[in-house]
Amino acid sequence: MAKSKDARVTIILECTSCVRNGVNKESTGISRYITQKNRHNTPSRLELKKFCPYCYKHTIHGEIKK
Repeated sequence: MAKSKDARVTIILECTSCVRNGVNKESTGISRYITQKNRHNTPSRLELKKFCPYCYKHTIHGEIKK
């Protein structure tokens, strides 16, 4: 069966400040969120402000490759 060309795709958002700074020694990982976007409305990479439990503040989370 052929794969359908749906407009909605599942994406992963990752905290940019955790990745940039290298994770703190006391933190256990990198904050990631799973969400969906409409490929026709937003063809470019998505960036949203979300809460990062490792940084303890709202930071920019950017779309990453799967």
